Amino acid sequence: MAHYLNVHIFFAAPLIAWALSQLLKTLFYILAEKQLNVARLFDTGGMPSSHCAAVMALVTVLAYRVGMTNPLFAVAFIFGTIVVYDATNLRRAAGDQAQLLNRVIPDLLSGKMVKQFDYKALREMLGHSWLEALVGCGVGYLIAFAMVMVLR
Repeated sequence: MAHYLNVHIFFAAPLIAWALSQLLKTLFYILAEKQLNVARLFDTGGMPSSHCAAVMALVTVLAYRVGMTNPLFAVAFIFGTIVVYDATNLRRAAGDQAQLLNRVIPDLLSGKMVKQFDYKALREMLGHSWLEALVGCGVGYLIAFAMVMVLR
């Protein structure tokens, strides 16, 4: 198994970091809400960011295995920066808008201010706070660093 992980560390570290983050996200949900929601294993948003964990694990493995002067590291770093920016800004803003619309539309409908309208609540957990992204990056770094050190 160690040989397989060593050969495929560029895939394994990000996937393990993603899976661990999704598991942590589910556990944090259980602690906060006092109920199990298996859908959280595959959901976006929340603590920690699994997207950030996966890209940080990839960037970390590349840094240790091929070096920071390798063009692949630069590609992964730029890619990772875009993912973190997207998670904390664009997807976060979309989640904030969904939250606002989910509060406003039912009020409009109950007040008969609009005609018949098929309304389905929008998903609000889309993006991440900077803390959620930072913790996700930390998870990704620690998983990748541990794998690189163990699989030398």
